[in-house]
Amino acid sequence: MERRSFLLKAGGALVGAGATVMGCRQESKPKAAPQVITRRKHQWRMVTTWTPGLDVLQGNAQRFASMVESMSDGELKIQVFAAGELVPALGAFDACQQGTIEMFNGAAYYWAGKEPATQWFTAVPFGLNAQGQYAWCYAGDGLKLWEETYKPFGLIPRPSASTGVQMGGWFRKKINEVSDYRGLKIRIPGLGGKVMSQAGASVVLTSPGDTYLALERGVIDAAEMVGPHDDVKLGLHKIARYYYYPGWQEPGSVTEFVFNQKAYESLPTDLRRILDAAAMAITTIATIEYDVKNAVALKKLQTEFQSKVEILQFPPAVMKSLKRFAEQVNQEESERSPMAGKVYASYTKFQREIQDWGRISEGSYHALIAG
Repeated sequence: MERRSFLLKAGGALVGAGATVMGCRQESKPKAAPQVITRRKHQWRMVTTWTPGLDVLQGNAQRFASMVESMSDGELKIQVFAAGELVPALGAFDACQQGTIEMFNGAAYYWAGKEPATQWFTAVPFGLNAQGQYAWCYAGDGLKLWEETYKPFGLIPRPSASTGVQMGGWFRKKINEVSDYRGLKIRIPGLGGKVMSQAGASVVLTSPGDTYLALERGVIDAAEMVGPHDDVKLGLHKIARYYYYPGWQEPGSVTEFVFNQKAYESLPTDLRRILDAAAMAITTIATIEYDVKNAVALKKLQTEFQSKVEILQFPPAVMKSLKRFAEQVNQEESERSPMAGKVYASYTKFQREIQDWGRISEGSYHALIAG
């Protein structure tokens, strides 16, 4: 039963009952009209860091807005803008902080220049998968620390969609040993990009929408984006031949919904809880959608484009070197700010506590069925 309908009917019933009693005593007194409390409607704007071509990520931003409008019975409507339609892709954080928009949908590691701690809330090289990342947020200290990290900026974060374990990226030449990274120009954000720098690569940061042109024009030699579905949508398979796995750099990337604190706190409590619930629902919906669509796109690469694309596993020696670099990078980044140190300590402790269970449960099972 809708909220307003319930209030109207309940109010009418109470007034009617009262009028009947009063009518026995004083029939000439007119019946009182039912009182309905009217609440003002809210119109928000959300920008994303995604192009329309990233249909899962951009689609989930649209889905979030639809869910909020439906659950709030139209009291809170959110207009969604893709990257560049209202503000530049990487201008979302500043626009939300300044109150130009009420919220945005992006990835926390884009804001490492503002606070190094943000990187742990998206993905950590050789770190937690999507399930582990969400577990740290909701069953550990992750979300509490995320809120603490964003508080000085007047922002409130919530976990959003996860891409799951990503691919290692598209390369124009094969990676046979770690020295092949030297001088390589690669698009790769976050802590993974810093590991690439440690390996001798030159990291070039581009938004997802600009990556195709950068690769096509030779601005970059390689690009790490997401996985088969998004990468094929962006056309990266048309430019680079070698597609590597696993995605050591982003084993469980989690995106974010971020609200302007004043806008969020000005809402009635029920609308704030609706925003929170819709964000949590997206964490499940998007992960499932990516699993299915990545499987379909991978099969397409293996069949329709098998003459143009080679899907390769990184050599074990390369992985061993990158893992060593990652441990060094994560430690160094954690020392860049007090908040980064606090987040790093929580993350690494949580990973140690759950990794043995993951190894003998999920890990051993997947090894079994693969064999």
